[in-house]
Amino acid sequence: MKTRNMVVEYQNLIFQPPVPKDSLFQQACSNDETTITHWLDTWIANIKSNHESHGPFSENGLGQLFGQYRHRPVIVAGSGPSLKYNADELKNRNGIPLVSCLHNFHFFEDRGVEPEYYVTLDAGDVTVEEVSEGGLKDESFYWDLTKNRSLIAFIGTSPKLIEKWQGKIYWFNAPVPGDEYIKRVDEIEKFHTLVSNGGNVLGGCLYISKGFFGAGSIIFTGADFSFGYDRKFHGWDSKYDQNMGNCVPLVDVFGNKIPTWQSYANFKGWFDWVALHVPGIYINCSEGGCLGSYPDGNLNSFKYMDLKDCIAMYSMCDNLKEQSVNPKVEGPDGMKILF
Repeated sequence: MKTRNMVVEYQNLIFQPPVPKDSLFQQACSNDETTITHWLDTWIANIKSNHESHGPFSENGLGQLFGQYRHRPVIVAGSGPSLKYNADELKNRNGIPLVSCLHNFHFFEDRGVEPEYYVTLDAGDVTVEEVSEGGLKDESFYWDLTKNRSLIAFIGTSPKLIEKWQGKIYWFNAPVPGDEYIKRVDEIEKFHTLVSNGGNVLGGCLYISKGFFGAGSIIFTGADFSFGYDRKFHGWDSKYDQNMGNCVPLVDVFGNKIPTWQSYANFKGWFDWVALHVPGIYINCSEGGCLGSYPDGNLNSFKYMDLKDCIAMYSMCDNLKEQSVNPKVEGPDGMKILF
């Protein structure tokens, strides 16, 4: 990785994690009860408000996009620090759809990267400031851009975010465990277009892309689940860099120790569990972070590649376009072979 000013190689592959596979899922769900207790009333208040302003949800539900990318590769982008190494590769991705966490909005828009969809899951007002946090322009610049962008949103998203978003919004519900949530939501509107997510928005991007869009393969970028070598939590300067707090050590895909928060270690475990249990092609192109990695090696349920090479893999035929449309072409294009 020349961009890192250091020599790094992906670890060897292992077939199983050094912990029971089911424990990865159990660890990811370990804080469910606490989360529900803390957020239940906020979720319901947000859902009521969003339903009043944008309901019924079913008329603009995620289901309208069902099967949109069936059998195709889809890139899902988290907001990890490794994103700064390869975000520019996403400007020319040769037609591969990009589904991104909303937190990347300013970062991508500043670089001319245009995802097909942004996704938001969080119910807190923090999502409003995150749209422009770390951006190169003022806040109003980014909100004006939303008129030409599509958002896929949890029905319990902060109404303040929904009010500011000027483009198309598609809605989904979440499979929150607990009868009380289901009962109170059904009283507002029965809307059972559910997006499983492992407790984080990148999980929502994955589920939407694979479960609803029908993606044939999932390409991860920015899926670090950890701080970077420079102790940054994102690809830009953010408030999370000021005080890392209590961290746990993990090993990244190159075998180097990196710090993270326990909650993000839990999220990483959910993704590893998915790759081990759900049939699919999962390609980790984050070029950093700990998705799939353990001290003994990297899970072989993921393929590990640089993003540039992965995009090239899905568009190799472009090199033969000239001799395909014009078999008599002269010069290098007329004699080019791939392998």
